[in-house]
Amino acid sequence: MELRKSVLVGHSAEEMFDLIERAEHYPEFLPWCAAATIVERDDSVVVADIEIDVHGVRFGIRTRNPKRRPDWMAIHLERGPFRRFHGEWHLTPLTAEGCRIEFDLRYDFDHSVVGRLAAPVFDRIANTLVDAYVARADRMHAMGASPSVAAVETPPAVERSAAPGPGAPTPINECSNRSEST
Repeated sequence: MELRKSVLVGHSAEEMFDLIERAEHYPEFLPWCAAATIVERDDSVVVADIEIDVHGVRFGIRTRNPKRRPDWMAIHLERGPFRRFHGEWHLTPLTAEGCRIEFDLRYDFDHSVVGRLAAPVFDRIANTLVDAYVARADRMHAMGASPSVAAVETPPAVERSAAPGPGAPTPINECSNRSEST
């Protein structure tokens, strides 16, 4: 599977990068993220364990993500039910308060039972990921908090049902999902 998404947002590249990089906050605003733990973090890499749970389909992944704040982060799988998994975030500053986000993700599940159950769940997650980060930045901005500052936990019902705010993403390209033959 391949996903490509590009959006213009009304938040700085630094703010958006920090939201994307801080996996420990994912359970606060990504409804499918049951838990997230930072294993290692420095200026050049972040390693995280993430537990995904959607409608009883639960699986864990570990990613090792080289990064260059505020404009780039790669996503490399270390552990999880995938045969292939590679992604990249590119953030391009356009103004002090706006940037372009480009997200590319290529993945295929392994042939295990977990892989077969997780595939449709993860397809939906991948298709909504960029929008979820932008919506989180919009909500934090509306609350007067910078998205680059550690988030104050908001009740899940509020987080999940809040409508996109004024910084809602402007699609540049439509998402393209296509299965690749191997």
